[in-house]
Amino acid sequence: MSGLSLGGPAPDFTLRDQFGQDVTLSSYRGTKAVAIIFYPWAFSGVCTGEMAGIRDRLAEFMTFDTEVLAISTDPVYSLRAFADQDGLNFPLLSDFWPHGEVARAYDVFDEAKGVARRSSYVIDRQGMVRWAVHNALPEGRDLDEHLKQLVAAT
Repeated sequence: MSGLSLGGPAPDFTLRDQFGQDVTLSSYRGTKAVAIIFYPWAFSGVCTGEMAGIRDRLAEFMTFDTEVLAISTDPVYSLRAFADQDGLNFPLLSDFWPHGEVARAYDVFDEAKGVARRSSYVIDRQGMVRWAVHNALPEGRDLDEHLKQLVAAT
């Protein structure tokens, strides 16, 4: 992880969710930890599986008083259709414009593909980065292990 360091401050951001509402990372400071999941494409096979896995384990995150924010470079309208189709009941945030600005701040923007790389962060209640992992496209068994690690880190 270059640019960001464990124990250092998480870059703040405000992005629109699938309903067009602004979500600001720093608004959780002092109240909740935040799991940030960057993913490349709504509706792609691996990302659909990952988001469904998060949906299915959302209660575990809530047990630890952790907000889940999933970020892609897809436009808001695509994220709304994606959420509606797959019953995703957590914020899907659009890093569409300026394109990939937040992904760049977290050092996960793939310039060649124009999307965020698959990466996850846990931000503690004080706004500090406490855990991070960067993944290649996983097989199904790797995805479940990744979600277990993410929940455990919260």
